[in-house]
Amino acid sequence: MKISKTVASVSLAALLASGAAAVPAHAVGEGPNYGGNETINTSILRTYDEMVAELKKQDAKQTAMELEVIGQSVKGRDLYLAKYISNPNNPTILYLTQQHGNEQLTTEGALEFVKHLGTGKTKGVLDGVNILIVPMLNPDGAMGDVDFPLEGYIASGRTLTRANATGTDLNRDHVAKIQPETQALHNNVMRAYDIDYMIDLHHQGTQSERDGKLVSGSILYPTTPNASPEVVEGSKQLGAVVFNAIDPTGWGHLGRYVGGSAETISRNGIAVEYGISTLLFEMRGMSDNTNPSAVLGQKSNGYLIKQTVATLDATARAIADRSIESTDTSIWDTLAEQTTRPSE
Repeated sequence: MKISKTVASVSLAALLASGAAAVPAHAVGEGPNYGGNETINTSILRTYDEMVAELKKQDAKQTAMELEVIGQSVKGRDLYLAKYISNPNNPTILYLTQQHGNEQLTTEGALEFVKHLGTGKTKGVLDGVNILIVPMLNPDGAMGDVDFPLEGYIASGRTLTRANATGTDLNRDHVAKIQPETQALHNNVMRAYDIDYMIDLHHQGTQSERDGKLVSGSILYPTTPNASPEVVEGSKQLGAVVFNAIDPTGWGHLGRYVGGSAETISRNGIAVEYGISTLLFEMRGMSDNTNPSAVLGQKSNGYLIKQTVATLDATARAIADRSIESTDTSIWDTLAEQTTRPSE
């Protein structure tokens, strides 16, 4: 599988090591972006079929894991949910990736986290938390199997699109729930399980900065006025856990995302409809786009996968040992909204 070259460079031992000494100098927020001089090669990313094969492989190996099909995409691809439910009374977190098909490194990180959950490194964690993972909500966009033109995309190899096959942004469909992918998520995950927390993992452009330094990612809690204070506080605690795990590393640098209050967006709509504490995490750079400033060169893949795994690991542990309930949220009082670096 071609992805092995990428993943091999960020072994799980390195991904979750407490120190960051082994991370190369370019693997920070200032890491390389696409400037027209680097080939953006999507063949190093898992295809949908390769993702499914990895999930089935881990399901066969891991006794704690159960794999469920929650529905189908517009083009008929099965949508998967990886479940770790040891005790229905435990708090439950949902990790959601790739609502946008051109934002794949969070999916790569989620698959590495699934592998991680099958090792002794997480011994005891699953005793205190239930984990749900939707590793690719938009497989048609991820495969470029869509019913609209694909001219102008930058990547060589397969094209990855933000929208699903009908041209719909799934992360604007959480009120009407028209698309089959969104319906599957709500009918067979949100309403089927007693979920307490959700992290919605995305990618943004490459030129966002905080305090004059390009960010490796940005975070935001629900900003709709209809979210209850308790839900917002839990969301801020979830964000503080992520910030404390990533920002001090030396390779991570997080900002506050600038996002709206529309409840069509999962971060807001799910918080209101289900009373779930939610966090948006926007990693730096996309796998493909028509806009050069949105795409990162693949030399940055390693630290972004690392950032995803570290995020999932830290939040699962904080929920499992209940330390999230006493997490200080004062970082939100000082965390600056990111700005866009002026073009040179």
